[in-house]
Amino acid sequence: AVKVILSYMDFLGNQNSDAIRNLTRKLAPPLVTLLNSEPEIQYVALRNINLIVQKRPNILENEIKVFFCKYNDPIYVKMEKLEIIIKLVSEKNIDQVLLELKEYATEVDVDFVRKAVSAIGRCAVKLERAAERCIGVLLELIQTKVNYVVQESVIVIKDIFRRYPNRYESIIATLCDNLDTLDEPLAKASMIWIIGEYAERIDNADELLDTFLETFEEEDPAVQLQLLTATVKCFLKNPEDTQEMVQRVLDMATEESDNPDLRDRGFIYWRLLSTDPEAAKMVVLGDKPVIEDDTFRLEPSLLNVLIGQIATLSSVYHKPPEAFVVRGPKGAGGAFEEDDDDDDDDEEEYEDENDVGAGGAGDLLDMGGLSVSDTHQSQVQLNQVCTADKSGGVDIFAGFKQQNSTISMELEFHNINSSAAISSLAIQLNKNSFGLSPANQQIVCNPPVPQGGRGRSTVELVVTPAMMAPVPSGQSASPQVQVAIKNMATNNVFYFAATFNFEALFSPDGALDRSAFIEAWKSIDDRKELYGTVSDLPSADIDAVTAKFKTHHVFFIARRPVPNAEGQEVVYFSMRTVTGMDFLAELTFKQGVNACKVCLKTESAGYGLVAKTALENLLRM
Repeated sequence: AVKVILSYMDFLGNQNSDAIRNLTRKLAPPLVTLLNSEPEIQYVALRNINLIVQKRPNILENEIKVFFCKYNDPIYVKMEKLEIIIKLVSEKNIDQVLLELKEYATEVDVDFVRKAVSAIGRCAVKLERAAERCIGVLLELIQTKVNYVVQESVIVIKDIFRRYPNRYESIIATLCDNLDTLDEPLAKASMIWIIGEYAERIDNADELLDTFLETFEEEDPAVQLQLLTATVKCFLKNPEDTQEMVQRVLDMATEESDNPDLRDRGFIYWRLLSTDPEAAKMVVLGDKPVIEDDTFRLEPSLLNVLIGQIATLSSVYHKPPEAFVVRGPKGAGGAFEEDDDDDDDDEEEYEDENDVGAGGAGDLLDMGGLSVSDTHQSQVQLNQVCTADKSGGVDIFAGFKQQNSTISMELEFHNINSSAAISSLAIQLNKNSFGLSPANQQIVCNPPVPQGGRGRSTVELVVTPAMMAPVPSGQSASPQVQVAIKNMATNNVFYFAATFNFEALFSPDGALDRSAFIEAWKSIDDRKELYGTVSDLPSADIDAVTAKFKTHHVFFIARRPVPNAEGQEVVYFSMRTVTGMDFLAELTFKQGVNACKVCLKTESAGYGLVAKTALENLLRM
C-alpha cells in the first residue's frame, strides 16, 4: 500500500500540493506502528523506511523520537535507527538528537558507540548552524578518555574541519593532548592530516609528526601516506626547522618501502620540491574542495528503482534485483549428462565399499531418533578470559555450548576484590566470524555474587547476519569472539576475547543420506581438503566415537575397511551449521593405535580450519 501511495504521489508531481500533504500525513502512523513489532520485523521496516525518508523526508520529519534506540534493541536495529535519525535531523530537533547521541556514546557495544560518535560528526557536516554544538559534544566525549571514543571523535572532527575550513581550529590543542591514545590507522591518519593542514598554527607540529615517524615502517599504508603528505606540508610552511625531517621521510618512502603508492607519491614530492618549490606549494597547499553531506547517498535513479521494490528483498538489501538474483541458463545441468554412466559405476563401487555390516551403526537412513527437539547435553569447558586487575576485581571464565538447539555462552564470575556485589551486567559482542550476538543484553546474577564468592550465568546467543564479520579471501575465519561487559553496579566496562567452540554451531538437521553424501564428496575439489592427525585419543573405538559425535550433531554416514591395509577402517561423517555451511569428514582408524587421521572437505573454505579443529577437540574429549 505504501509503495502504491508513493508512486501515486510521484504521478501527482507538484500540481496538487494539498493532496500530497494529506497523503504524507496519513503515511506516518502505519510506518511508526511497524516499529512496535518483533526486532526482525522492525529491521525490515527500518530498511524500507530508510528508502522512504530519502525520497520524502517530510513524511516522518515530526516522528524522530520513535527512532530513538531502546536499551534492549538488538544491535542491528540500533544501527539502522541511527541511520534514519541522521536523515531526519534538522535545526528544530538537533538539541534533542545530540542529547540522545551523547547517551549512546556511553553504551557497552563498541560498534554502536563508534556509530553514535560518527553520527554526531555527520550532523555537524549536515547542519552548519548546529556544527558548533556538535563539536562541543565531541569535546565532552574526548574528555571521557575512553580510547575508541577519542579515536572516532578525531576521525569525525577531521571531516568537520574539511567541511568548515578555518573555523574551529581552536580545538586542535585538545586533540593534540590525546595524541598518545591513538592506535588505530584511521584515527592516526586523521590526526596527522590535521597536524599537516594546520602546521602553521601548531607550535610543535614538527615534534608531533616526529613521534609518528619513529614507527613509520610499521605503520599502516594509509598512515604512511598521510605522514608523507603532512611532513611535506610542514616543510613548505616551515622549511628552516623541518628540512632534515622531510629528507628522512622521502628516503624511507622511496628507498625502504615496498608499497608502490607510497614510493610513487614520494618520488612526485621529491621531484616537485627539487625543481619548483612554488609549484609544490600550489599542488600540496592548494585549496581543497569542501566535502558535502553524504546523508542521502543513493543515486536518484537507483532510489526510484528501490522505491518501486518496497516490500521485497531489494528494499532490504538496498540493491536492484539483478544485483543478487541469478537466473541460470536453461539446461544448466546438461554438461554433466555425458558422464552419467561413469558416475553410476563410481557410485555402485563406493556403495559396495561402504556397506554396513550387522555390527555397524545400523540403517544409514535411520537418524537414530534424532529430532530438532533432541536434548543436546554437553559439559562446556570454561577458560579464563579476563583477570581481576582488568575487570574491576572480577575474574571471568567463559565457554560456549549448544543445548536443546540453543547456542549459549557460559560465564562464571569470581568476585576477587570488588566491593560491590555482582548483580546486574550488560553484555555485547563485536562483529564476529559466526554472526553471534546476545538475545538479551542484560545479565542478572541471582543471587548476587559477593566479594569472595562466585556465580554462573548463561547468555543465550542468536545468529544474526548483521553481526557477521566477512572472512577475507584466502584466510581462515577467526575463532575469537570479542566481548564487552559492563558492571551496572560500578559502571566498569571490561573487554576480552573468547575462543568459540565451533561445534556449538552444528545443527541437528546436518545428517545426510548416503547418496547425498557421495554426490557432495565428489563435487568438492580435492584441493579443498584439510588434513590432520590426532594422537593420544581417550578411545579409538569407532562405536564410542560415533556415539560421542552424535551428541554434538556430527552424523555417522558409513564405515569401511581400507583395502590392502590390515586393521585400518575409514569412517565418514557429515555436519551442517545453523548458518547452512556443510562439512564432510573422513576419519581413518588403525586397530590397536590410539590415533586418528582426519580429512575434512567443504565449500566454505574460510571455515574449514575451525571445523577441523572442532572435530579434533571432540575426538580428544
